[in-house]
Amino acid sequence: MDCLEMHVQGDESNARRLRDQRRYFGIADITVAKAQGEKAKLETAKLLSKPFTVWTAFADGRGDGRFNRIYGFVTLSSGEDLSSTLVKLGLARAFGVVRAGPDSKAGEGWRDELKDLELQAAKLGKGAWEFTNWEKLPEERKEARAEEAEIAEAQNGKMIDDGKTLDPNKAARDELMKLPGIGEKTADAIIEARPYRSVDDLGKVQGIGPKSLAKLKPFLEIAPH
Repeated sequence: MDCLEMHVQGDESNARRLRDQRRYFGIADITVAKAQGEKAKLETAKLLSKPFTVWTAFADGRGDGRFNRIYGFVTLSSGEDLSSTLVKLGLARAFGVVRAGPDSKAGEGWRDELKDLELQAAKLGKGAWEFTNWEKLPEERKEARAEEAEIAEAQNGKMIDDGKTLDPNKAARDELMKLPGIGEKTADAIIEARPYRSVDDLGKVQGIGPKSLAKLKPFLEIAPH
């Protein structure tokens, strides 16, 4: 899951993420969106003011090239999960890569549970969903998908320096999106399917067929363990 970004000035990655988040929630006003991000921050601080437990999945979380994010779960003193609580309050969206939870729940089951909580929050108009323009929401999401496809096509590997390769086990989301034909969804799928023993293993990733893999191979290299 992720919450709406607040700090976007001078930060292209966060600004792009906030734009995508606004489209997801159907919020037109950037000031309103950032205010919901601030609300999520305050609520998180309140929830974490009491003892809590962090469970690491020993895996990369999503992020850009400047930060390394470790995927983890936070169990609150109440026994509830932090992500579930924020999604239920409408202060976060069910989004991103998934891993098996500390209760051994499968990743896909975890995603489905968050999606159900998100649907309930949207129906009740909680948190950011209070400001959703439902008439424009389909158009906003359609534009987001079209833009993602356009960026992937325009990049077409040209942003990768000649002779430079990426390790699909370590590359950040924004780095993966510089590869030919790789948009946000496929970059997320690559991160979620880690680890890879060989470049050919990327053929198991949804959205990467034999032709796509052939285009990617010159830009990928698995670092020795």
